[in-house]
Amino acid sequence: MGSSDKLRHVLVLGDSLTFQGPQGIVAPTNPQLFPNLAAAQIAVEFGSPMEVDLVAREGWTSRDAWWALTKDPVVFGTYLPRASAVIIAVGGMDQLPAVIPTYLREGMPYLRPGSVRRRVRRLYRDLAPKIVRATGGLMRQLPQSATDRYLTRIVQAVRAISGDIPIVAMTPSPYDSAYYPSQKYHDQARVSAFSWAACLGVPIVDIENPVLQGLSSGAANPDGMHWSWHTHEWVGSKLAGELTAAIRR
Repeated sequence: MGSSDKLRHVLVLGDSLTFQGPQGIVAPTNPQLFPNLAAAQIAVEFGSPMEVDLVAREGWTSRDAWWALTKDPVVFGTYLPRASAVIIAVGGMDQLPAVIPTYLREGMPYLRPGSVRRRVRRLYRDLAPKIVRATGGLMRQLPQSATDRYLTRIVQAVRAISGDIPIVAMTPSPYDSAYYPSQKYHDQARVSAFSWAACLGVPIVDIENPVLQGLSSGAANPDGMHWSWHTHEWVGSKLAGELTAAIRR
C-alpha cells in the first residue's frame, strides 16, 4: 500500500444515495456524486488515478450489500481483489420504518397477474405512510442486530480476501420524507453505527449535520431522503480524508 501506483480502484457498496442527487437519479460516473468526489480527492493526494467500482441499487440494505459481495462473481472476483480501498455506504435503508417484513415488500414485483400486482403496490404506497405515521413504524426494514451482523461479515470478507486495505463507513443518513414519516429508529441506529465501527476498528464519518442542513435549506431532493450537491461534496471530502489517513498509516 505504500506505493501510489497501486491506488487504482475504490470499491463502494451502497444504496441510492450513491447515484441520486437533488433532482433524482444521475449517471454513476457523475463527478458530483460523493463516491467520485472521494476518489478524485484521493487521486490528487497521491498523484495517481483512482476509479470507482460502484455496487449499489435503490433500496439496498446491508444484507443486499453482503449478498452482492458474496454472490456476484464480478464483485468478489474482480472488484474486491483489485480494490485499494472500500467504502461501506449501506445501512441507511435498514433503519427506515416498515409496516410489513422486507421480504413481503420486495416480493410484490413477482405477483401475477399484472393487474393484481399493480393494485397491491398502489395499496401499499397509499397505506404504508399512513400506518407509519400512526404507529411510528411497526418494525425496521432490517433489525439492528441483522444490520450489525451483515456489516461485520462485509468487513471480515474484505479483510480475509484483501488483507488490511482501508475500509471506511458512514453513519445512517437522517431523512424527512413523506414516504417514511417517522424517525423512530434513527437515533438508535446512529448510536449502533458508532459502536459497531469501534468494535471492528473501522473509521466512520458522521454525516448527520450536513445532511440535516441540506434538508432544512431546501437544497436536497424533495423526497426528503436524497442529498443536495453540497452534502455530496462534504461527505466525499470526509470519506477521502479518512481513506487518505488510513492509506498513509
